[in-house]
Amino acid sequence: MQRVWFNKTFSSVAAAISLIREADIARDYHIVCSNTNAHAAAFLVAHESVVEPSGLNGEAYLAWCLQFCFEREITIFIPGKEAALISAAREQFATQGTRVLCVASQEVLQLLNNKAKFYQTVDLPLAPPAAFRVVETAQQFDDAYRDLRNDYSKLCIKPSESVYGLGFSILDEDRSSAQLLLEGVQYHIGLGDLQRGFAAMNGFRTMLVMEYLDGHEYSVDCVGDNGRLVCAVPRKKAMVAGQGQTIELRNDILESTKQLAAAYGLNGNFNVQFKEGRNGLGLLEINPRMSGGIAMACLAGPNLPYLALAGFDRGFDHLHIPEVRSGMRVAELGRATELQ
Repeated sequence: MQRVWFNKTFSSVAAAISLIREADIARDYHIVCSNTNAHAAAFLVAHESVVEPSGLNGEAYLAWCLQFCFEREITIFIPGKEAALISAAREQFATQGTRVLCVASQEVLQLLNNKAKFYQTVDLPLAPPAAFRVVETAQQFDDAYRDLRNDYSKLCIKPSESVYGLGFSILDEDRSSAQLLLEGVQYHIGLGDLQRGFAAMNGFRTMLVMEYLDGHEYSVDCVGDNGRLVCAVPRKKAMVAGQGQTIELRNDILESTKQLAAAYGLNGNFNVQFKEGRNGLGLLEINPRMSGGIAMACLAGPNLPYLALAGFDRGFDHLHIPEVRSGMRVAELGRATELQ
């Protein structure tokens, strides 16, 4: 039996562990889950749970992970926290009997987490990133806005490094931030207010001013094998809340995802985001981890977390990958539960 460890990561790990256990009929995998939160939901579905020490980062956290794997006899490690650093240390883990399932190399993981640099490396004819400018000062922002606004009717801004869409806003030329707040308009910011705020700052962290893509968004949950796309399930998000998402096997999305997997050597579970604009499909980002909606994707047939784990463990040649049920509508329903 393989002892598989998921360290601290995003909340989707609870669904992933449940899916792995559901598919693991032969009980080949004993799942260990750790988190600094003693009441993490994933603890309810893992075979074994451990509270991580708080405040460890960088090399100190890496040392703790190595010791943890040795003491707990971990044979497969699927890292979330400090994934880039752990990826670079795969040989250290291997010498003590632990194989590390990383989405990509340290260099690629660092690149994917920096959209300003990542977008400049993308060569994706069917779904190029939206037009963008990198800004770090008020003057750069003003110049970028003026330049892009000549060609695009609506622009947005977002941090180069962020998760969950934090910091993303559509730039509103007509309303102030106070008006937007009072009207309950989410993910918008008043252009004039933002310009005045930037002018009062002596520079700021790297931001991207971009063409706003106003069409359907697609979230593609994937399994890769060191650059080979093994499986992909695209979910089309409804434009109106409450209507769920639709599994849609678009050829341009599947081909673009295949090209991205090959270009960046992607492995295990990862997620790619696309969105439609006036010029067609555009790439938003590659998330080098499972998405929050991976359980919805798995309703379409393939058990993606299990396939990634079993394929990494034993190879993909003898794995059965179910056909994706295109056209089905999916959604997530919350339910109450008692935490440990």
